[in-house]
Amino acid sequence: MNVPQQSAPMWVKTFLVPFIQLSVALVISSLVVLLVGESPTAAFSVMIQGATNLEFGGLNNTLYYATNFVFTGLAVAVAFHAGLFNIGGEGQAYIAGLGIGILMLLLDGVLNMWLMAPLAILVAAAFGALWGAVPGYLQAKRGSHIVVTTIMFNFIAFSVMGYALVEHIAKYGGNSTDSRYFNPEAVFPKLYELGASYGLELPFSLLNPSILIALLVAYLVWVLMFRTRLGYAIRVVGQNATAAEYAGIDAKKIIIIAMTISGALAGLMAVNEVYGAQNRLILNFTGGFGFIGIAVALMGRNHPFGIVVAALLFGALYQGGTELQFEMPSLNPELIMVIQGLVIFFTGALDRLIRKPVEGFFMRRNTQVEGA
Repeated sequence: MNVPQQSAPMWVKTFLVPFIQLSVALVISSLVVLLVGESPTAAFSVMIQGATNLEFGGLNNTLYYATNFVFTGLAVAVAFHAGLFNIGGEGQAYIAGLGIGILMLLLDGVLNMWLMAPLAILVAAAFGALWGAVPGYLQAKRGSHIVVTTIMFNFIAFSVMGYALVEHIAKYGGNSTDSRYFNPEAVFPKLYELGASYGLELPFSLLNPSILIALLVAYLVWVLMFRTRLGYAIRVVGQNATAAEYAGIDAKKIIIIAMTISGALAGLMAVNEVYGAQNRLILNFTGGFGFIGIAVALMGRNHPFGIVVAALLFGALYQGGTELQFEMPSLNPELIMVIQGLVIFFTGALDRLIRKPVEGFFMRRNTQVEGA
């Protein structure tokens, strides 16, 4: 009797495999820490405390970093579902930040936060969507590989930003690396500022209401991908574009739509950074967050819930790494980047190295149980 092939349980895919990947990365990171003569236990203890403490704002900063990773992880995931590798999140967020900067410099003296915030969100999404739609069009209509075009669009975005800051934005009171500060009445307040308005003394952090937008957007992406016809079409095209065409789905149109949505999601990162955290337009404000979104999406299995969890992990790594630099000066920033890179390496680049045997074990086990 033939027994149909079983799938690994969801808890294995969502929790067990990422846990094993993280554990392997931390074990190898421990060896790196030992090589420089420090205690791995002490180092990881400092990272955990630095990422979770409330007294000095560690947890708040973790959530601030995680907000960026939610947006960029969702952007990568939507493209992945369509069979596309959007490596242009950096450029899409960068251009979105430029859009917010232009908006604020023109209107921050006229509109208050309640009127400016919706405009900033719409402008960020629109600019990011445009920067994602063009590579999508080139892929769908001209056959240009999405990886190549999105990488090139990153460089174009960096050049456009540099030109805009030097030639135009500096005239409004900024300089060659950043704009003037926006009107405080027109931007998101920080969490500690909100606390102060209610008589609460909270530690300084860059956490702002953008985290609520990130969670809402994660839910909306889940609805889009798994509860709508468009989401189904995106997933079908990602699985087999030829079969999708035979089923009456316009694969080229779906590719353009998916990249437009992906670009918009990446662009929303600028709401957190430019509008909420920095309150000005800064050169290189993306800080590599667009690329980290790839690892976040892979670790989260391209599912919005998994991406939120993975974003929290990477936010903790970033904040914990910052704390480690202060508490253990012998661990220089490059070494901390090695630790972060190992986590990305095992959860992203070597995902299938661990996932395939672990999921295969549970699939064989389920098959044996069903066939007994």
